[in-house]
Amino acid sequence: MPARSITLPSSLIKPLLETALTTPEVEVCGLIGHRPEAGYDIYPVANVAQHPQSRFELDPAGQIAAMRTMREKGETLFAIYHSHPDAPARPSTTDIEQAAYPEALNLIISLQDRDAPEVRGWWIRGGDAREAVIVIA
Repeated sequence: MPARSITLPSSLIKPLLETALTTPEVEVCGLIGHRPEAGYDIYPVANVAQHPQSRFELDPAGQIAAMRTMREKGETLFAIYHSHPDAPARPSTTDIEQAAYPEALNLIISLQDRDAPEVRGWWIRGGDAREAVIVIA
């Protein structure tokens, strides 16, 4: 598993929280690209899940477009993010079962307490989820 602790800039976390709070009734989702010399880019992707209030499924065309843009910019897939409107910031059984990018951090935004939303990171590999301690700089 990758590092247990990771430092992320508030300039990355703040827009993720704002996006989740803008549509708190559904799970928002997307990808985050990274290039060491340039930082992070957020790529929102539409949630096409049948029940977006409790599941997320990245729109395939949106995911392909985001990954193409990352590749063109020389970025790597750093993280996959999604929100939980009414659940804690930990991966559900479905999140773990459907995780397809073990090298990517999974950032989960919980809106369970809308006055104090929470972001937690998880490394998911082979059916195992391990928390990464997120330090916001």
